Amino acid sequence: MKQQLLLTTKIWKSGKRYVAYNPELEVASQGKTKAQAELRLKEAVVLFLETAKKVGTLPEVLRDAGFVLKNKRVQWPNVSFATLEVSV
Repeated sequence: MKQQLLLTTKIWKSGKRYVAYNPELEVASQGKTKAQAELRLKEAVVLFLETAKKVGTLPEVLRDAGFVLKNKRVQWPNVSFATLEVSV
């Protein structure tokens, strides 16, 4: 049975293109629009996870990303989001 993962996506404009990045897995992609960048990131993440599963490293990849594996189920890490304001 497949399980859904909730992952973080950060998208920003770089020149004329958008970059989409997933920090948990350290996977990135890009596109001409935000939507295209996000879609390509999803495709890249799926390929990354499918490859990790195929070569037998998926449990290690998920643990390194902060997920906990219990009884063959993935539990999400306890994550909080906040804005950090600093002066430079």
